[in-house]
Formats: sequence, structure tokens, C-alpha cells
Amino acid sequence: MSPKPARHGSRRSSPNRQVSHARRRLEHPLERWGRVDAIARQLRRWRPDLVTLSEFRATPPSLQLALLLADQGLVHLRSTCDAAAHARNGLLLASRWPLRRISLPREPEAERWLLARVAAPQPFAIGSVHAPNMVTGRKYPYLDAVRRIAREWRQGPALFIGDTNSGRIEIDEESPAFTAREEAWIDAMESAGWRDAFRLLYPRKRAFTWYSPNAGNGFRLDQAFPSPDLLPRLIDVRYRWGAVRSNRRDALSDHAALIVDIRG
Repeated sequence: MSPKPARHGSRRSSPNRQVSHARRRLEHPLERWGRVDAIARQLRRWRPDLVTLSEFRATPPSLQLALLLADQGLVHLRSTCDAAAHARNGLLLASRWPLRRISLPREPEAERWLLARVAAPQPFAIGSVHAPNMVTGRKYPYLDAVRRIAREWRQGPALFIGDTNSGRIEIDEESPAFTAREEAWIDAMESAGWRDAFRLLYPRKRAFTWYSPNAGNGFRLDQAFPSPDLLPRLIDVRYRWGAVRSNRRDALSDHAALIVDIRG
């Protein structure tokens, strides 16, 4: 799970906080109510104004998590889940401010892309991203669709955020995984003015958001890309692993949370 939060509203002295969690891991044997409560408690500690969750499902534990987020004031919800296919992964947006879905021509896969207008005091759009992995054969068409939307975007400040299954060669990987194709995609996003926010603020810092369960190698698969007109409002970007009483880094999620603070 990767959450992205934004802080706003009556807390005028605080930045907006967006939290993205790329993998929730509430499925199969991990779909337990205790995990739901722990995730909700962790999100409360981060005090987000906006949260995006990947691998969200139309199952009782996932729906309970949505209710717990609403209890924290994140009462405006949008999801790509299909109640008729409750075991299929989707996305969730949970916000303090009203959300209005934005539909565009030639969007990425419907269950892995969620774009909405956020009626914050300084409105912006949020695009929740969950790219397929390489073995599906759908990764590059998905990334190409996101790149095209970024290049053609004319709808004001926006933030595209989530699990891109991509990164820079060497600095974002502990063992070879990324190729010139991922490099070219990030370069194209940045050429369109959508900078990798973490790498912009921390050019040489190594941070990994997912570790291979077999080899234990780390990779930075999760990014936030502010649009050119949102970039001046960027304050900070950081990755955090959920804190529970466990020695396991991934006790709550197999991805680190991506937290973005923006002004207004």
C-alpha cells in the first residue's frame, strides 16, 4: 500500500499532505481485520488530507478501511473497484475535500488509473497511478498513456502519484532491473515539466520503496510527479514504512508510503 496525503482546510498554517500507499496487502491470508485497524491507525498518525491506496478491493476488510478513513475526516471517496469482481485490485482516493472524477480520452487501464479534481482551498487534480508489472506485457502501454496525458495536460495544477514499477538505472535499484525504456519514460515526463519530486529535492539520495521477497534487493518503484504549475508549491517528499510492533519492515505493506507536502 502506498498512501499519499495532503493537509489543508482549517489548518491554514500547515501544508497539504498527500499520502500514497502502493500495496495494501489485505488480500488472501493477510485480509484480516487487525491489519485494517493497524493501517488506519498509521494513516491517522501521518495526518493526511488526501490518501490514495492501490490494490484496494471491494471486499469487507477494504470497505472497512474506507469507513475508518471517513472517520478520520477523509469522507470524500472515489474508487475504481468493481463490486461484481470483488477480488480484483483497484484504487481508492479518500479526501477531506470533495472529489470530482475527471475522464479523458485514451486513459490508462480503468482499474489502475484514477483521476479526480480536488476541491481544496487551492484546487488541484490528483492522478492515482498503479502500473502493471513487466510480465503482463501491459506496462509500457500504460506508461505511454500516462506520459501522453502529462504532455497534453491543460487543466491546472495536478499531481500524478503512485506505483509506476519504474525507476532510474543504478540509483533506484540495488540490482539491475530498470532499462533504457524506464529511463526514457521518466525523461519524457520531466521534459513535459512533470519532475520526479523526490529526485528533484534529493538528487543523489538512495531510497527504496519495495524489496524483492526472494533476493531482498531494494527498488524505488513509487514516485510523485507534480505538474509545472504545482511544482512551486512543493514542500517535501519522503518515504515511510508503517510502524507496528514487528521487526518486519513490510508488516503493514510491502511498499513504503509516499508522503508529499504541498502549500495550499
